[in-house]
Amino acid sequence: MAAGIREKQTVALKRMLNFNLPPIKNSTGEPVWKVLIYDRFGQDIISPLLSVKELRDMGITLHLLLHSDRDPIPDVPAVYFVMPTEENIDRMCQDLRNQLYESYYLNFISAISRSKLEDIANAALGASAVTQVAKVFDQYLNFITLEDDMFVLCNQNKELISYRAINRPDITDTEMEAIMDTVVDSLFCFFVTLGAIPIIRCSRGTAAEMVAVKLDKKLRENLRDARNSLFTGDTLGAGQFSFQRPLLVLVDRNIDLATPLHHTWTYQALVHDVLDFHLNRVNLEESSGMENSPAGARPKKKNKKSYDLTPADKFWQKHKGSPFPEVAESVQQELESYRAQEDEVKRLKSIMGIEGEDEGAISMLSDNTAKLTSAVSSLPELLEKKRLIDLHTNVATAVLEHIKARKLDVYFEYEEKIMSKSTLDKSLLDMISDPDAGTPEDKMRLFLIYYINSVQAPSEADLEQYKKALTDAGCNLTPLNYIKQWKAFAKMASAPTSYGNATAKPLGLFSRVMNTGSQFVMEGVKNLVLKQQNLPVTRILDNLMEMKSNPVSIIIFILGKEIWKTRSFQF
Repeated sequence: MAAGIREKQTVALKRMLNFNLPPIKNSTGEPVWKVLIYDRFGQDIISPLLSVKELRDMGITLHLLLHSDRDPIPDVPAVYFVMPTEENIDRMCQDLRNQLYESYYLNFISAISRSKLEDIANAALGASAVTQVAKVFDQYLNFITLEDDMFVLCNQNKELISYRAINRPDITDTEMEAIMDTVVDSLFCFFVTLGAIPIIRCSRGTAAEMVAVKLDKKLRENLRDARNSLFTGDTLGAGQFSFQRPLLVLVDRNIDLATPLHHTWTYQALVHDVLDFHLNRVNLEESSGMENSPAGARPKKKNKKSYDLTPADKFWQKHKGSPFPEVAESVQQELESYRAQEDEVKRLKSIMGIEGEDEGAISMLSDNTAKLTSAVSSLPELLEKKRLIDLHTNVATAVLEHIKARKLDVYFEYEEKIMSKSTLDKSLLDMISDPDAGTPEDKMRLFLIYYINSVQAPSEADLEQYKKALTDAGCNLTPLNYIKQWKAFAKMASAPTSYGNATAKPLGLFSRVMNTGSQFVMEGVKNLVLKQQNLPVTRILDNLMEMKSNPVSIIIFILGKEIWKTRSFQF
């Protein structure tokens, strides 16, 4: 498929914002000014794809939440982008009765039912606003695209379809059906936007199989109705149907519980693990400095700052999958390159300000005019480079503080050895008992990885000893009790998940970036090189693709909470 899902969903959103008409290319005229009304779900879908500037370029003067207090703007059209829930429908009907806008373009993230559509029609009739409802569309955009090759189902109420929700022991059949229907609806929207009908493969006897059966049924029912099929003719909207069918691999999170628990070492996965990172935006608390507050004064509140880590960020795109020490070194190199360019501009400016009219000065002036012109024209690019350097300096510094405070490099190396069945240079009990190594959560994650990967479960006496050490370290033992029951139920003790025999190779402590003026004091942090891991998902794909000569687009969907660690390994 030539276009990725990010591009296709962006095109679909732009079409919607243009009143569901294709945007006119090379148009020099002013856009039609309009108001965008969305709910939290719509906001989460739009925010990773379109910036405020892009919305303004498309004529969006205001973008407001549906359930906020909104003043009437009677001479402006409104584009709605919301989920078809009872609460949202009631508020939209209220807007029609209050005559808030000149016209209404109603776009639903998922398909709206006939009964709710009739509720809107009755409200429009009662408010004499039938002619003002210009268009009603089902957009089938109920998923969030974070990257060209990554999407998640939702951000709002994500705990309702999380691993815990699906694997609760007291879950009822009705609740399970509701979760599966939510997942299937989002996956169906994904393939409508992609314009492709997948070949579905799944693990048997799991929740993934339930999703596969329901998705297959929904796709077949849509294809059976040729006149209204979303995969044929003009009904595709933004996406164009592709005859090259992608392979959808549906797997249950239970096939690999160790990976989401594993402390990682790549930039993107570390940002996701240790910082407040959602929908491609990371929120940091800025330190208030070392100034001493006067006696009796209130402590200064820490300022929060947000940074967007988007595909437009070249540094992020290049280094998000790199080991963290390499990222720290690259930031320093970028900073030195920027300073060299800045010094060159200052030098040329100084030369251009030469006084006097002697021949040497005039000759020097003419030689450097072209250079200065080139330097000035590159100033916007230089300023953007400086912005990205500052951004990644702040983000990488925040990550480094967590690594040093929690000894995450030690945890990563130790867990790699456990998962690859290598010899441990320190006993697990010592790691757990070390008061300076990590938080209680870090210690629990480490022990769970050991327990999941053990060929033979620890004896009751050893387990009690581990439990005591974990309790003394402040750990909550509930996760261990769950994993113990899960492993017994899955009969994993005799056939533990194998992760190959690759381990992270230490290259000694960081000395190369300890140069004068470095932004990162990496003293004591190990320089570990990642090795390719043979994850369970990798082996499943290898088996599916065996004997396949033609390249196939593969979509992997893991049922359970999304993680970035799986993506840090190369399939």
